[in-house]
Amino acid sequence: MIAAQDLHTEFQFPQEPESQLSSDTDLEEPDGKNARTGRGMAAKKGKKATGDKGKGGGAGRVSGVGWINGHHKENGMENMTLFEVVKMGKSATQSVVDDWIEAYKHDRDVALLDLINFFIQCCGCKGAVSGEMFRHMQNSEIIRKMTEEFDEDSGDYPLTLSGPQWKKFRISFCDFIAVLVRQCQYSIIYDEYMMDTVISLLTGLSDSQVRAFRHTSTLAAMKLMTALVNVALNLSINMDNTQRQYEAERNKVVAKRANDRLELLLQKRKELQENQDEIENMMNAIFKGVFIHRYRDAIAEIRAICIEEIGVWMKLYSDAFLNDSYLKYVGWTMHDKQGEVRLKCLTALQSLYFNRELGARLELFTSRFKDRIVSMTLDKEYDVAVQAIKLLTLVLQSSDEVLTAEDCESVYHLVYSAHRPIAVAAGEFLFKKLFSHRGPEEEGLPRRGRQSLNGSLIKTTVFFFLESELHEHGAYLVDSLWECGSELLKDWETMISLLLDEPMSGEEALTDRQETALVEIMLCALRQACECHPPVGRGTGKRVLTAKEKKTQLDDRTRITEMFAVALPLLLAKYCVDIDKVTNLLQIPKYFDLDIYTTGRLEKHLDALLRQIWEVVDKHTDTEVLEACSTTYRYLCNEEFTIFNRVDIARSQLLDELVDKFSRLVEDFLQEGEEPDEDDAYQVLSTLKKISAFHNAHDLSKWDLFTSNYRLLNTGLQNGDMPEQIVIYTMQCTHYIILWHLAKVSEGSTLKGDMVTMRKQMRAFCLMCQRYLSSINTAVKEQAFTILCDLMLIFSHQIMSSGREHLEPLVYTPDMSLQAELLNFILDHVFIDQDDDNNSTDGQQDDEASKIEALHKRRNLLAAYCKLIIYNVVEINTGADIFKQYMRYYNDYGDIIKETMSKTRQIDKIQCAKTLVLSLQKLFNEMLSELGFNFDRSSSAFCGIKELARRFSLTFGLDQMKTREAIAMLHKDGIEFAFKERSPQGEGGPPLNLAFLDILSEFSSKLIRQDKRTVHMYLERFMTFQMALQREDCWLPLISYRNSLQVGGDDDTMSVISGISSRGSTVRSKKSKSATATKRKLPDEENSCSSSDAIWMNREQNAQTPVMMHSPHLTSTVQRDPKKMRPEDSYTGAYTLPTEQHQPLTPQQQQQHHHQAAIDYNTQVTWMLTQRQQAEACQQQERVSMQYAKMRNHMQQAIRRGSGLMEDDEEPIVEDVMMSSEDINEGMDFDTMDIDLPASKNRRERTELKPDYFDPSSIMDDSVLNVSMF
Repeated sequence: MIAAQDLHTEFQFPQEPESQLSSDTDLEEPDGKNARTGRGMAAKKGKKATGDKGKGGGAGRVSGVGWINGHHKENGMENMTLFEVVKMGKSATQSVVDDWIEAYKHDRDVALLDLINFFIQCCGCKGAVSGEMFRHMQNSEIIRKMTEEFDEDSGDYPLTLSGPQWKKFRISFCDFIAVLVRQCQYSIIYDEYMMDTVISLLTGLSDSQVRAFRHTSTLAAMKLMTALVNVALNLSINMDNTQRQYEAERNKVVAKRANDRLELLLQKRKELQENQDEIENMMNAIFKGVFIHRYRDAIAEIRAICIEEIGVWMKLYSDAFLNDSYLKYVGWTMHDKQGEVRLKCLTALQSLYFNRELGARLELFTSRFKDRIVSMTLDKEYDVAVQAIKLLTLVLQSSDEVLTAEDCESVYHLVYSAHRPIAVAAGEFLFKKLFSHRGPEEEGLPRRGRQSLNGSLIKTTVFFFLESELHEHGAYLVDSLWECGSELLKDWETMISLLLDEPMSGEEALTDRQETALVEIMLCALRQACECHPPVGRGTGKRVLTAKEKKTQLDDRTRITEMFAVALPLLLAKYCVDIDKVTNLLQIPKYFDLDIYTTGRLEKHLDALLRQIWEVVDKHTDTEVLEACSTTYRYLCNEEFTIFNRVDIARSQLLDELVDKFSRLVEDFLQEGEEPDEDDAYQVLSTLKKISAFHNAHDLSKWDLFTSNYRLLNTGLQNGDMPEQIVIYTMQCTHYIILWHLAKVSEGSTLKGDMVTMRKQMRAFCLMCQRYLSSINTAVKEQAFTILCDLMLIFSHQIMSSGREHLEPLVYTPDMSLQAELLNFILDHVFIDQDDDNNSTDGQQDDEASKIEALHKRRNLLAAYCKLIIYNVVEINTGADIFKQYMRYYNDYGDIIKETMSKTRQIDKIQCAKTLVLSLQKLFNEMLSELGFNFDRSSSAFCGIKELARRFSLTFGLDQMKTREAIAMLHKDGIEFAFKERSPQGEGGPPLNLAFLDILSEFSSKLIRQDKRTVHMYLERFMTFQMALQREDCWLPLISYRNSLQVGGDDDTMSVISGISSRGSTVRSKKSKSATATKRKLPDEENSCSSSDAIWMNREQNAQTPVMMHSPHLTSTVQRDPKKMRPEDSYTGAYTLPTEQHQPLTPQQQQQHHHQAAIDYNTQVTWMLTQRQQAEACQQQERVSMQYAKMRNHMQQAIRRGSGLMEDDEEPIVEDVMMSSEDINEGMDFDTMDIDLPASKNRRERTELKPDYFDPSSIMDDSVLNVSMF
């Protein structure tokens, strides 16, 4: 389309003395009469006159013009620069541009210099182009100079800055470019000076490595191109008009033909054609110089700008741009790895497909890239997926034959998506595909009823719902179609007609499965209309309704009540025996406006509804149906409405009949000497199910059911032959009795004797459930366990909270035997492996569903027990058996166990830590019993315990001060456990549990420095001198644990034999400190270590440590300056002990200690001196290495300072413009390509940049690389 010469990036500004442009305004007629005014004046000599005015911002301008010294003039006063005017938005863009045009006509060089500096400042560059630079430097040299002067502190620039001001700046910046071109479109842009200079500048900036230059110039160039497209479009329209006028004039007869007019029109057409060619040259230069390179830029935002603007060009000037040569760039970029860019591609295409005329010209593009668009409906970015579905909807409207059945099916299933915008977009696509096409035979159909158009559409909806095989997601389907098809889904009259009316002759009736689906869709539509919010799992919650939505909601509720109050009894009568239909139909009354029963004189229909519910209760024993009936009665029995008495009487009659029947059946069932048959058991069970279902929602306290239920439970426990279902539902019903009784007692309206009675019943029932925990039937045990957990939680000490102290007699505290039974139940029935022996080929899917259901049941059981731990109903340490399963059953119960640990830590940090270490000890003992004491520490069992300890350690978080005491207590318990048992190898061997220290070392990183010293000192109380000398593999856990307590001590060295030496320990400081500072710090440190750090050590001071002899007492010393330390003290560690340990030893204690020490003193001294010499040699070597490193560092800094590379001389942040395939292979992030290089290196590398070749692999998926385009 566009064929003209390319403008070079290294364009040299034309130079000439002051241009003598016409003084008339630049806003001339669109016919182009004076369009070539300044063309012959354009400078082409390459030099400017030496008398050119201005430097930097252009000086010496005439006062009558709107600019003085490069500053905008308002009200005769100098105000601000062009950049500041656009930034602040204080003046209208039109007036700013008009002032600039006037300045350009007066002195185009100075005005153009202002415009150049405007673009430079918009990039965030603090430098400015001077008049000298403008006259004598090439474009590339100016850009290089600006790059060197780019004083960039943070990397932000106007287009990336946040805040309302900078958002407005972007809009004002784009508007300024558009208005500038529009105001100059009749003469100035054709002077071969202004546009050439601007295009050359923007092209050079867009190729810069500085992101700010590249981003800002690309946006400016693209907006400039858009403005030129508008100019070209106007020229094209004018050329067409001129051509028609010329043809009309030429076709006149010779006598009426005006030759002068023909010549004028011919001249006008010629000028318009020349202008069109020149505009095309400019557009071609921008497209090839900027777009071709920047649409694959490393920065996603730059790529998005290019794609967004090319979409605008194709929409505005479709004759020139809407062809395969330009569409291919959009198609290729749909494979971009950034969602922002893919989104711009889709929105650009939507504007094209929305116009049916333009959509017809996209057939080739659609056939080539249709598969890619379809695949983008599953894009990981939700916004992209939504726009892809909307684009396919527009494609579907333009042509039905483009999308295949497979393409449509890939969109259909998205109506069940949890992300609501995707589901709504897919619902619109489904509605347009299935419901928008009407044949001629459907035009005369009635509006409502079975034979209406909606009737067939509702059937189509039912067919689609059944074919999707997601019957439990009916609410999702209705919600997806609600915005586009609410009128169809609210046609409940047609739905009722399809369910109740007989089919016409020749009409195919709905099957039972289709009727069930229709009832479910109808219920979901009722819920959507009355609740006005998406179903669970889709949406963030209820939103505030507008006044219009509230009115619509009330109108729909009234219409639903009037319609279904009459139809619901008929529907229940027809489908009375169908469980699924009845369950859904019984949920409809909760959406009624019950006042309408009275105001609309619909009492007879209410009586019919109550009779049908009675029939349903009498015929059904299914739990779901019975609970639906109970819920319906609860909603209708509302004292606020006048129908309460009528419904209450019906409910009481129903319950009286059920309770009387149950009492008779129980008496017959429990008669002595007679063995109950199956029929009697079935009658008892069915009646018990009904009573239990109603007792869940209604208070049946006036019927004394506890006695009968307790007799059933006691008899079943004694005889052992009670059917399990009867036991389960009897427990459930008794549980409801206790809860309703508690609700009455909590209100305080009962007598004191009622509380005593309830306390007896509650404790008797809990004891009965505890006895059933030993039943042989698993279902019965699970029911007993669940009810026990609920009752223990309800009647715990928390029942007295919120001013209910009068309920204190009801508090129930489980004894240890009950706690042990509950824990054993969890270990036996929850922490079990999946049974894989029952897999079958035919029932594989059912087997998987049963496994999921069983896992869900076990999770509920575990959660019930964990709540007892969290609410401190049972001892926290019982959680040790739960916590030890964390790794093994992580996939099944990891979230529950982790939350339990978090909650227990909030209750009691220390007790939680003790429970964690207890769980590790239990696992360690289990491993010893399985592998023996000579186990391999690299075994999977031991490594698993270490990994569990690591996981436990991570749960303590990063704030060590909050968990300080808990971690210290954990180490204390772990050390005691490690030295608890004697060595099975006899004297001199390691303790049996010594390897536990290797596990305990996982928690050492959570100790602060002071606590490490304290724990280390506590460890040495259990050690003998011989242990410190051991280096065999069996002693490695002790060595590693001691090392873990020493690492990270901030250069506070600890002696290996500090537990043996009776000399005072010292701390060697890393740096010399003043005496004042030292004295100031000593009391704090002593207090922190001696009081808080060793509290738990004081408790154990008088306890006898098993296996090991008593460690000698240590005395802490004050900190000394390293220069003043004694040689014999320089190697020892520093420990701060409890205050009791500072007391001098009595002679008897010294004598006892002397007898306990088993090693000769001279041997100890010899070994100590040897260790001290080795330590001093290592320290000397470390000091020499450190001094060398410091000296080398100082030399490097001196060299750098000598070279003059100061902070002020650093280069701005620059970056690689393009990405290579190697960058992709290394996983480089495209949004952060910034590099910081010295100035000289930047200049050298900038001149050595390779040609900007197209490497689509850098920004596109692999799927597009091997495919040809058209």
